[in-house]
Amino acid sequence: MKRILAIVAATVLTVAGCGGGAGGGSGNRLSIATGGTTGVYYVYGGGLAKQLSSNIANTQATASVTSASVENIKLLAGGKADIGFSQADTAADAVNAKDAFTAKQPIKAIARIYDNYAHVVTAPGTEADKVADLKGKRVSLGPANSGTQVVARRILEAAGIDPDSDITKQQLSINESVQAAKDGTIDAFFWVGGLPTAGITDLATSKPDMKLLDTGDVLEKMRATYGEQYVPLDVDLSVYKLSGAIKTVGIANLLLVPDSMDEQLAYDITKTLFAKKAELTAVHPEADKLDVTLGRQVAPVELHPGAARYYQEQA
Repeated sequence: MKRILAIVAATVLTVAGCGGGAGGGSGNRLSIATGGTTGVYYVYGGGLAKQLSSNIANTQATASVTSASVENIKLLAGGKADIGFSQADTAADAVNAKDAFTAKQPIKAIARIYDNYAHVVTAPGTEADKVADLKGKRVSLGPANSGTQVVARRILEAAGIDPDSDITKQQLSINESVQAAKDGTIDAFFWVGGLPTAGITDLATSKPDMKLLDTGDVLEKMRATYGEQYVPLDVDLSVYKLSGAIKTVGIANLLLVPDSMDEQLAYDITKTLFAKKAELTAVHPEADKLDVTLGRQVAPVELHPGAARYYQEQA
């Protein structure tokens, strides 16, 4: 994983809000809104930036560190980012003007890329075997404006816990959560991301008595409340060099763009994403999940017309 992050560090400029989009005499300057530096979005986004810059004429793409899904959508809607990673549940809220979004957001999708796994991580010494056991404990729900926080609140509520009154709530990034777990200043934290997530690998390596909780018992209530965008996933804990396996809540990830993006540019981005699957997989293994049939399954978000044209050509 250190090698992966080193590769990304060489290709990523961690700048916030420098969207340029199509147009301009010098070509396309594309800002990709990702997530925290030890999460999969950041690694994947850095690899994507390199491929877009290398394979679309007159294009320079850079990846930016963000709080992830909610912030990414707001950056897209505000013209401060051109491509954004998002969980499907947050994107659904965005197009339906729900929860974090007071109005329908002007976004379209170019691809479903892989599924996120809900991680509920307990610090060494924390007595908890299931989510309901977190009541009364110090818990980070993830940073404000993140998809992790959306899922964390819904998981806790499904387990009968009020996230605002039944826990001592913190809002830490994945990097901050890992450090707080090492320091013993929190009892548990939520993270929603791909496998493996570098920060959790780091924690498991240094504190192998940490645990990941099974969240399979809350899934059906979440599906009943929020819909079938939440799916059951299995995690073989050997991915973190731990023993055993757990069941957890899964959420699809989407790549989003502003609905105003030029059709040809959206087509070129989509084509490059799939054409350079092998190169992206070398950066992070989750890119191996790229599949044209799965890629077009982005409901309730609409496909951008440029992306739709690419998928039609592959049919």
